[in-house]
Amino acid sequence: MKLSREQLSILLIQIRDDSDTRIEELASFSHFCGIALEQIRVLNVFDTPKCGDFSLDNIDAVLVGGSSEASVLEPERYSFVSEIQQLLLRCIAQRLPTFASCFGFQLAVLALGGKIVHQKRDFEMGTLAISLTEQAEEDLLFASLPNPFMAVSVHRYSALSLPEGCVSLAYTKHCVHALKVSSAPFWASQFHPEVNRSILVQRLSQFREHYTQGDNHLQQVLSTAQETPHSNGLLQAFINKVVIG
Repeated sequence: MKLSREQLSILLIQIRDDSDTRIEELASFSHFCGIALEQIRVLNVFDTPKCGDFSLDNIDAVLVGGSSEASVLEPERYSFVSEIQQLLLRCIAQRLPTFASCFGFQLAVLALGGKIVHQKRDFEMGTLAISLTEQAEEDLLFASLPNPFMAVSVHRYSALSLPEGCVSLAYTKHCVHALKVSSAPFWASQFHPEVNRSILVQRLSQFREHYTQGDNHLQQVLSTAQETPHSNGLLQAFINKVVIG
């Protein structure tokens, strides 16, 4: 039976330690998905690091957000890194609709046997023009995007190629930016579909010491930031076309 939007129950996997960012990220996913806050159940792995066997019963879709406080390449320090990978593999096995962004994208690549590299210099930060692959023309979500499209991307860790069993959907000259698992309704993007220009300004201002090289660098990034309506529309499309449709 087809579910209505109001009936949906969504799981958001958060990897946020800062309380203000937890609230902002939840609100952003709610807004861009077009789903009420009360319909989103939050699993924050800083609070619940042992989450690999977290129950997915009565969950209609899964979202995974980013992180400014953890590294996917330090599982010995952040035990939840391997736990979330187990959880994502269960989502794929159960064909549970999933959309993972940024940190979630990196976790998905690792879970599927791919490789993530740490870019110490010249990493992407701000709003970027992202190109579509030929495969994106046939994708349920990405086919409607212009080529290129603008999106928010702030990350020091990247996938230079994808693991087997994945379709590449978007890229920049630096890295892969979006994938679809061939066997499941599972999408992931290195860019942030849940972040627009105003949220980017807020986050970079908050985490300036982590991502920028001083106030001049921060102002340069913020002054060139653009609106990102097409990438922000992906989450609504995910709910409409995949979860409901």
